[in-house]
Amino acid sequence: MLKPQNGPTRELVSLDGLFAFKVDSDNAGLREGWQNARLDTALEMAVPASYNDVFADKAIRDHVGWVWYEREVRVPRGWVGERVWLRFESATHGAKAFVDGVLVAEHQGGYTPFEADITEHVSPGGAFRLTVAVNNELTQATIPPGNITETDDGRRQQQYMHDFYNYAGIHRSISLYSTPAVYVEDVVVTTGFEGDPGAAGTGTIATGTVDYAVVVAGETAGLLPVRVRVLNASGAEVAAADGISGTVAIPDVELWQPGKGYLYSLVVEVVDLDGQVVDSYAQTFGVRTVEVRGTEFLINGEPFYFTGFGMHEDHVTIGKGHSHAQMVNDFSLLEWVGANSFRTSHYPYSEEVMDYADRHGIVVIDETPAVGLNADFAGFFSTGAKKTYGPEFVSDETAAAHRQVIAELVARDKNHPSVVIWSIANEPQSSEQGAREYFEPLARLTRELDPTRPIGFVNVMFDGPDKDIITDLFDVIMLNRYYGWYLNTGDLASAEKALEAELLAWTEKHGKPMIMTEYGADTMPGLHSLYEQPWSEEYQSAFLDMYHRVFDRVPAMVGEHVWNFADFATSNGIMRVDGNKKGAFTRDRRPKAAAHALRRRWAPLNNKKPQAR
Repeated sequence: MLKPQNGPTRELVSLDGLFAFKVDSDNAGLREGWQNARLDTALEMAVPASYNDVFADKAIRDHVGWVWYEREVRVPRGWVGERVWLRFESATHGAKAFVDGVLVAEHQGGYTPFEADITEHVSPGGAFRLTVAVNNELTQATIPPGNITETDDGRRQQQYMHDFYNYAGIHRSISLYSTPAVYVEDVVVTTGFEGDPGAAGTGTIATGTVDYAVVVAGETAGLLPVRVRVLNASGAEVAAADGISGTVAIPDVELWQPGKGYLYSLVVEVVDLDGQVVDSYAQTFGVRTVEVRGTEFLINGEPFYFTGFGMHEDHVTIGKGHSHAQMVNDFSLLEWVGANSFRTSHYPYSEEVMDYADRHGIVVIDETPAVGLNADFAGFFSTGAKKTYGPEFVSDETAAAHRQVIAELVARDKNHPSVVIWSIANEPQSSEQGAREYFEPLARLTRELDPTRPIGFVNVMFDGPDKDIITDLFDVIMLNRYYGWYLNTGDLASAEKALEAELLAWTEKHGKPMIMTEYGADTMPGLHSLYEQPWSEEYQSAFLDMYHRVFDRVPAMVGEHVWNFADFATSNGIMRVDGNKKGAFTRDRRPKAAAHALRRRWAPLNNKKPQAR
């Protein structure tokens, strides 16, 4: 699915702003047809944003079910003869969109886009009433999964098995955009280069190769020629070709590299028989390769060492709502601390984040929302599941939803050079009978959708190399480990021995590159101690330093992602004090002592692994 854009043949209108807003307290809106008239409400809500923390109302924050948004939209009068599209970047977790009461789109899944062709329902120059019903319920048939219970007094409560707050609402932009009647529907770009990989760091490889495939839609789509032009970052044409698929060569190619996000544009043009442009779409891309070789992870043929964080789209007031200013601030802090990468834990981030990473050379592990597929967390999250894989928990419905989120993630992010690994799940149960039968088809699907990138899943601490039965299906080993926090609490000497022993056992069993995708200690900012006292800033720094010593001694380790970039909100519970406090930065982005320690370690590395200590 291509991201909408303004261009020579297309126009884009943002619908962000204030909407009329109504909480469907009894979940009666669809039954009563609220979409057929103006919403009876005095509330207004901003888009994009989570609604939970915006209102001083506990009932709204804790609401389980549907909420409704509404506004009037005017179609530009110049769009006569054009297709008119309505696009949602995300709505968490399910949505139904109506134009003047007519259902035009529905989608399940809170972190990927959906859209509708509304040409037959609107008129250029005219206005229509846009109504959107958004549902935050998590069930056995959703990714992430959850279940809903009802209290004795009739209140519905959402339970879920992931350790971040279930923010809801329209978290990303809504847009209205136009295309011609015949239009470019999809573009796939795959890159490589010919030359000595040892020279990759110089940016002087002789020739880049760009394989492209274009899908054109519309009644006469198959009758009209297609041509492509490759433009460099200065806008100069460096290659061209005809046809809906093919390969073009870029002489003296400039590579996309970590820390240097050089981008080209593939301009796809559908032309009529007179050579006039019918539709034009510009797809940015970077020329780079990704490869796993033995225990090394290679970008452009060079060993790459990941430094960075697991992160969350999480900010005060707006929750998971996208903010350009806060995005730029987060990336600025990543640069300050010396991070070269991050993981989109535990869901796809906004397309603006991915575009920014492309432009600035930030490496991304791109993850689906498949978090919480683990009955072993039953005690922590107060759920009743005793077995992960079966009709009571991770069922055929769950698997279908999982296939959908994988397909939608790859469809959206396939052309981003920053994305180097697909992570298809976080901390699933990987030792129980049924795990292999569940994950083998998903791994195969991911490879079929994109054979150019390594794939992985993030292994949970309960399922070490002696128990796990699915890691051989994947290319990279990604581990979340908390020796010194949840295990060996406060005893870093014992934790160091246990951590190193496990990493060496993974190496011996699989011989694959390993990334520590989570390691960290909850830390209250301002709490100091002369000793290695858990929750103190000194303990967080000592904890991280211990892990780094181990990483440096284990050759197969190719990366370290601290959990977490910043403190974030979670569900209520005695395990969390105002959320998860494992951030190197506070929730309002003030550095803890650990942030300065990480900067001292990461800033000099230049994407290379440190020497053993």
